[in-house]
Amino acid sequence: MLTVAQARIADSSPQQPITEIRLSEVLSALSYALDITEGQPEGHAIRNCMIGMSLAQHMELDSEQRSALFYALLMKDLGCSSNAAKVTSLFHGDDHLVKYRLKTVDWSSLLQSALYVFRNTAARKSIFERAWRIASLGLKGRPAASDLIKTRCERGADIARMLGFPEATAQAILDLDEHWDGKGDPQRLKGEQISLLGRILGFSQTVDVFFMVYGPDGARKVARQRRGTWFDPAMVDLFFATFANDESFWAKLKSADLIGEINSFEPADQLIHADDDQLDKIAEAFARVVDAKSPYTYNHSTHVAEIVRGMAEKMRIPMSERREISRAALLHDIGKLGVSNMILDKKGKLTDLEWEAMRRHTAFTYRILERVNGFSHLADLASAHHERPDGRGYHRALGGGELPASARLLAVADQYEALTANRPYRAALLPEQALRILEEQVGTGIDEPAYEALRAIIANKS
Repeated sequence: MLTVAQARIADSSPQQPITEIRLSEVLSALSYALDITEGQPEGHAIRNCMIGMSLAQHMELDSEQRSALFYALLMKDLGCSSNAAKVTSLFHGDDHLVKYRLKTVDWSSLLQSALYVFRNTAARKSIFERAWRIASLGLKGRPAASDLIKTRCERGADIARMLGFPEATAQAILDLDEHWDGKGDPQRLKGEQISLLGRILGFSQTVDVFFMVYGPDGARKVARQRRGTWFDPAMVDLFFATFANDESFWAKLKSADLIGEINSFEPADQLIHADDDQLDKIAEAFARVVDAKSPYTYNHSTHVAEIVRGMAEKMRIPMSERREISRAALLHDIGKLGVSNMILDKKGKLTDLEWEAMRRHTAFTYRILERVNGFSHLADLASAHHERPDGRGYHRALGGGELPASARLLAVADQYEALTANRPYRAALLPEQALRILEEQVGTGIDEPAYEALRAIIANKS
């Protein structure tokens, strides 16, 4: 007997989303994927937006500036995946945990930075290897840290531009980690050299981090301590003059429906609705976020989407369905943002626990997409790319009769792209080698019509 979830994926194909979708609803839901990449509690980006927009209500910003700020606050971490592999390589630790702990450290302080490096570098290794890695990291010093921040901020700004946001939004993301005293990164800007929106982003992000760890008192304390160093003094003063001591505001940040709460913070005269072209761009943008997580998956999602579009055309699937399958392909690995690069980039064989963590990425994909207005109907399809006709796949162990044609196409395209790309444990295979491996799985691991469609489009390319 099929479960409710199995019945749903077997009996339905992706349907076009409803037309009037607020862009903010799409991006606020997708921001949860950015939260897990940064190792932050769910809703970090939304809370950050609520804090920043609450400040903006008391500033002389016009509606266009407030709209640019609103999306910058939501999307501040668009580049967060781009330095994950480097963080893991430098610290030899879980990138999520390393990033999470860094957020509560005053890394402009030499003492705090040294303690942070000592506590977070190669924690599970022998004392000798830890000592070597700590010394190595110490020699690389500030330039290495600056490079990590530069990579993240520049990548995030570029994706914001790709999505069509104004330059003010991109600049704010670029200035996220600049400090009022000029000791931030990536450009060591000082005072009002830092864009106003960027100053709001940097302040709001820190306030939320300390609020979630230490409560309202902790948020107020860090604001006072870093006034004039990290933060614009006028901004800190405005914070205390308005809502810093308003307990109802802090309670709102703990709402169970943060996505619903954020709607009231968007400037009413600047509402943006996401049409089909915009949804395509969002899927492409988050594919870039996903693929940047590991050097071994560079362009994986976009290549899978290209392959699956060709397969769908070969099988004469209607154009409307092809668009939805393409979006699902672009977003199918979004759950990998929740997997440590210690696992994603490991050159040796995964342990049982590591393999279990890797297999959870399809469930993460489902959890992320199911809450996204505009993409929720793709959650089942996108998360089914490791299912098999013989029922031995994951994470639902669905059988062939329970999978629609679109899911079978996606599974084959995903495997083929992975086989023909470099991986930490092997070099890329030639197309004919990959096809031979897939052919051996026909009927058990993959669907025969899907395989034949793949073989046909590869033959046309050669």
